[in-house]
Amino acid sequence: MKNLLLSWVFWALLSAGFAALTAIFAKIGIEHVNSDFATFVRTIVILLSAGLIVYVTGNWQQPSSIRGKTWLFLLLSGLATGASWLCYFRALKLGDAARVAPIDKLSVVFVSVFAVFFLGERLAPANWVGVILIALGAVLVAYRA
Repeated sequence: MKNLLLSWVFWALLSAGFAALTAIFAKIGIEHVNSDFATFVRTIVILLSAGLIVYVTGNWQQPSSIRGKTWLFLLLSGLATGASWLCYFRALKLGDAARVAPIDKLSVVFVSVFAVFFLGERLAPANWVGVILIALGAVLVAYRA
């Protein structure tokens, strides 16, 4: 069990499961509310939950111990997350969850491409085939026949 908790695959699969629930819960939750306000409520819940987790696990660290570059990229990540959530909730308000979520998951394709260009990561040919298949799969799932 300890090895499972230390596995990135375990946590990535949990993330995928929770992301799927996010789409379903959000689609139901935004039925009678503005999507931007729904994103605001979601953000408050996440802020409180994350604060509680940091407190309970004893993982608080002094903000002054964090380097400027780290702050900058955490800020940029937060802004990108907020923009993503606002766009995602707006898309859910306007479209079907079963069609919006696959297009949102094109982020997997974008991350792969960005990681190669901006982080210098390398993907093998088989990895590129997977990226292309993910892109095609997302488009096919979202396509309305």
